[in-house]
Amino acid sequence: PKYDGLSVELVYDGGVFVRGATRGDGTTGEDVTINLRTLRSLPLQLQADAHPPSHLVVRGEVYMRLEDFQALNRRITERGEEAFANPRNAAAGSLRQLDSRITAERPLVITCYECTVQSGSLPPTHWDELDALASWGLPMPGQRRRCKSLDEVIAFHAEIEAERDRLPFEIDGIVVKVNRRDWQEALGEKSRSPRWAIAFKFTPRKEITTVQDIAVSVGRTGTLTPVALLKPVEVGGVTISRATLHNADEVARKDIRIGDTVKVERAGDVIPAIAERVPILGQHRSAPFRMPDSCPVCGSAVAREGAYYYCSGQAACPAQLKGALEHFASKQALNIDGLGKKTVAQLVERELVKDLADLYALTKEELLTLDGFADRSAALLMEAIAQSKRVSLERFLMGLGIRQVGQHIARVLARRFRTLDAIMAADRATFESVHEIGPEIASSLESFFGEAHNRRVIQRLLALGLTIETTQAAASSHRLEGKTFVFTGELERFSREESKQRVEAMGGRATSSVSKRTDYVVAGNAPGSKLDEARRLGVRVLTEDDFIALLDQE
Repeated sequence: PKYDGLSVELVYDGGVFVRGATRGDGTTGEDVTINLRTLRSLPLQLQADAHPPSHLVVRGEVYMRLEDFQALNRRITERGEEAFANPRNAAAGSLRQLDSRITAERPLVITCYECTVQSGSLPPTHWDELDALASWGLPMPGQRRRCKSLDEVIAFHAEIEAERDRLPFEIDGIVVKVNRRDWQEALGEKSRSPRWAIAFKFTPRKEITTVQDIAVSVGRTGTLTPVALLKPVEVGGVTISRATLHNADEVARKDIRIGDTVKVERAGDVIPAIAERVPILGQHRSAPFRMPDSCPVCGSAVAREGAYYYCSGQAACPAQLKGALEHFASKQALNIDGLGKKTVAQLVERELVKDLADLYALTKEELLTLDGFADRSAALLMEAIAQSKRVSLERFLMGLGIRQVGQHIARVLARRFRTLDAIMAADRATFESVHEIGPEIASSLESFFGEAHNRRVIQRLLALGLTIETTQAAASSHRLEGKTFVFTGELERFSREESKQRVEAMGGRATSSVSKRTDYVVAGNAPGSKLDEARRLGVRVLTEDDFIALLDQE
């Protein structure tokens, strides 16, 4: 079965669990070693009498059983906190907790499904590999089958789908893999996934309900999104009461109106969506939905760009301000621990914070006026805000919430311009001259930094003590510009993250899959099928020594 949770990678040295991380983008992930140690189903030491390899990397899925998920949601809603939308989000949020004591209280489970070794060889088939994992004491899928034909695969898929609603955990399909390892290596990989494995998804569960209203939400960049408010209905163990309608064109295409009977599904078994309208003979229908001319939150005029509508209120719009503050405080940006959605809402609604800079003018006494704050919690948030005052240029750019500027583009900008002053002084043409920045991103950057309000907020942030670190330029800072690297196997001198950082510091980029556009594949110990794919495509392969020599070139 294809478990619906969070993918993780586990490292065992000498049979002892030493490190664990989320799978991330396939190249880098988040270190969650301490939190993984709290999982009762994860062995911290392998069965020595089964002779596990001296160095073992195991892949698995962390998830939460449905009964435990429902109990957790009851507990947190009783405390006045927001419930998790689904078991996957609950598992991911629990495993990524900064406080491992919270993770330990959450009923997380792990199942393992494949591994790689640094020395020696793996069994000749995937089936035998799973048997080996089980013999070493690792938790394994309860249902698996060797199929000799496509008909047997289809029959197994139908069997598991029929059992799906009786299972104690969420699954969204089965994973079909080529059994023989030599065939796996011959097939290689494609973008982001191996050619020798495929997810055979189930048909999304659908239930019928009624559209009671259509509301319009406002995001942090001012985007107006129509949302269907539904008569609550249970879909796959999760109660659905609202579903995004994406944009005005989508509403018109599906012809969704207030009062309509609709089929609701969870797209990918996660995101609530309206699959279609159910026509009912003789039913009187309301007028077609129209997007508002003014923002439903602040009343500012609404402008249209293609299929999307935007509130022109910017920072004067409370909805945009709330979204901007949440984004600014997120882990990828300023990482202000304790500044969550409910706290942000109170700060904005009580007008204690009217822009990003106001965060750094907050006092402990003001925090104590908020619901849920006592002396210690107020002191902790004040400390977290103070700690965020020293930030890298990359994280600061990410935190500003500039349209079309995510983590990667923020990193590209920081690496090229090095200082905030240089970025604020740049024009559209200068931005466009940077590799990976096209006309749309350049226009967005010029517009953001050309806006007087944004410049005032930035200057006030600096005046309140925010220190933005200058991005260090390597001696050969742009020597690898435009070059794409893929890493496979385990390097001895650097971790994956360190290798990626070194490549990016010199202008290159590390990706997770091999293609014709890849310039180098760096092969460490026990390389995977990416090495075969590189050879098939004629991509240059570097040993770890070759890679180090390339970095050290003058």
